[in-house]
Amino acid sequence: MALFTLRSLKKDFGIKEILKDASFSLDEGDKVGLIGTNGSGKSTLLKMIARLETFDSGDLWVNSSAKIIYLPQQPDLNEELTVLEQVFADSGEQMTLVKEYEEISDQLSHGHGDQNILLARLSSVSERMDLLDAWDLETNAKIILTKLGVDDLEAKIGSLSGGYRKRIAIASALLSSPDVLLMDEPTNHLDALSVEWLQSYLNRYRGALLLITHDRYFLDKVTNRIIEIDRGDLFNYSGNYSYYLEKKAEAEDSAASTQRKHSGLLRRELEWLKKGPKARSTKQKARIDRAHALQATEFKQANAKVDITTSGRRIGKKVVELDRVGKSYGDRTLIKDFSYNFTPEDRIGIIGANGAGKSTLMNMIIGKLPPDEGTVEIGTTIHFGYFDQHSDDLAENGDLRVIEYLKNVSELVKTSDGSVITASQMLERFLFPGNQQYAPINKLSGGEKRRLFLLKVLMAAPNVLILDEPTNDLDVQTLAVLEEYLEDFNGCVIVVSHDRYFLDRTVDMVFSFEVEGEVRLYPGNYSIYLEHKKDEAEQEANGTKEQKSSNVKAFAPEVQQPKVEAKKPSKASFKEKREYEELELKIPQLEAEKTQIEKKLYHNPPSGHTEVQKLSDRLAELNQAIDKSTERWLKLSERI
Repeated sequence: MALFTLRSLKKDFGIKEILKDASFSLDEGDKVGLIGTNGSGKSTLLKMIARLETFDSGDLWVNSSAKIIYLPQQPDLNEELTVLEQVFADSGEQMTLVKEYEEISDQLSHGHGDQNILLARLSSVSERMDLLDAWDLETNAKIILTKLGVDDLEAKIGSLSGGYRKRIAIASALLSSPDVLLMDEPTNHLDALSVEWLQSYLNRYRGALLLITHDRYFLDKVTNRIIEIDRGDLFNYSGNYSYYLEKKAEAEDSAASTQRKHSGLLRRELEWLKKGPKARSTKQKARIDRAHALQATEFKQANAKVDITTSGRRIGKKVVELDRVGKSYGDRTLIKDFSYNFTPEDRIGIIGANGAGKSTLMNMIIGKLPPDEGTVEIGTTIHFGYFDQHSDDLAENGDLRVIEYLKNVSELVKTSDGSVITASQMLERFLFPGNQQYAPINKLSGGEKRRLFLLKVLMAAPNVLILDEPTNDLDVQTLAVLEEYLEDFNGCVIVVSHDRYFLDRTVDMVFSFEVEGEVRLYPGNYSIYLEHKKDEAEQEANGTKEQKSSNVKAFAPEVQQPKVEAKKPSKASFKEKREYEELELKIPQLEAEKTQIEKKLYHNPPSGHTEVQKLSDRLAELNQAIDKSTERWLKLSERI
């Protein structure tokens, strides 16, 4: 059953045509990912479905019985309410029944009113609560909020940061159990654990879903259909994000092949026309008409992509050296006794819960914030490029035209191939066409503002690039190009992000903010870090199990096991006995070396990236050698 249907919707903002002839339906059970470049109209489309934005022409039909909840990027909450009150605000009849039940129960307990009437009302309310499953409303709210990292349920909304407000809005939307959930960048401001929980929740969610997100792992796991907005047109793909990428590549290859064939046929027909054939026969006239039709055929050009070709600058050996730095605010320790020497080749990912101290560390690295303890030394050749998550610089210059904002950095830009282009040409490479370059910044979409700010940061030619939540509001196409750019970037890259896909693509070392200000180092990308964490948890669990097992054995009576006649193995050769003895000496040596390397990597890592890589490679070799040697030792022990 269709929950809503769009037919031939059109929307034009003057400087850009958002939708030309948009048509699609959302049915029960659909989980649709909406993708497209920044400014293509994704958020506008969600707002039109939620009746918050008008359209120029076309039809939008919404099932009158369907409950639709819209979750914007920046939710508007009542600052006077507490967290729980806000979460219950959209719960409708469920919350009304809970309050009524509590009021009647209170009157009964105090002997107020006619007891028989009150009991009858209580019975009726109870039946409605059973029907609407309202009994566990508060419990479910607390579970959802906790999973999203919100602990203080009595805090006033007005005292909370934008990130926490977004989490509360998500909880409120989920708790309201809508038939259709419209979500605009729900993973922004969520840490990795919260994203994984939300991903799992939406996988089980029975209602329909239409969402915009930059998180490609999230998009791949949650959706069963992709709709792409490309220059006003909608394209449907019946599958998840991986399926979309596969079919998109096939479609582009097919379109390119068709265009090549068309060009070849057109060239031959034009050559024939140049010979001046006379249209004396019906056959010749038809061929002339076909040639003219071929000339009139238009093909949609491939979608333009951001072209990041800014130049860099020389970087010396000394980048930033942190020596036993610490930072506290009151009784709370954010960073304790942390040391690290950054190198020009470093690709560092910084992760941790909101408020753990990631931005504090960033500000100490760039010299903006002094540490309470320890020292920070910055190399003389270092030029920082800081892409902060709030893009405060844009907010301060919202009335400036796009081209004026960029010319404040430079009117001419040197690209990576050594050529010099104008600021206007650079804007075109970042998908800002000529008419949009003279629009005020505050007229841009959130994603377009982030893309413009990224361009300004890169135009300054930094050799240490710090990206604080770069994936917030950037479209997946721009992120893919940025990831490729970072691979070849001649300098140090430091990324603060909760985006698992982006971290996997861009970093080879993870700084993890742990408890009580400890910052631990994990070699590898984010997926490898998760494997480390999983191994640590298993080892801890196994240690507990072994302890319990030994305690049970100490008190359990000995049970006589039945004897089983074992098959007698063949006699071991002298060579095999010698190999067995060598392995008994070799395996402990390999394990001892492995333990030393693990201690060095995880507790006192070397400052240089090259040395860390060597140790990581050696650790992998040792694990393989230990497994192989142990397996051989077991086989030989059976024979001996």
